[in-house]
Amino acid sequence: MSDDFNMSMRKFLKQVGVTSQQAIEDAMRGADGKEYAVRAVISIDALDMTHEVTGTIKRGD
Repeated sequence: MSDDFNMSMRKFLKQVGVTSQQAIEDAMRGADGKEYAVRAVISIDALDMTHEVTGTIKRGD
């Protein structure tokens, strides 16, 4: 793939990571549980592509 592709991909994934972490931290501030199932979905409508990642986030306090 081209350098332009790689740079735009990295920029997008960094934005996803940073903004998602901030949103999750905000949501967890008022949470009372210790473990949460999480799901992330990325899609490219024009390519009819969907990618889903699931996991668990545990509070450490």
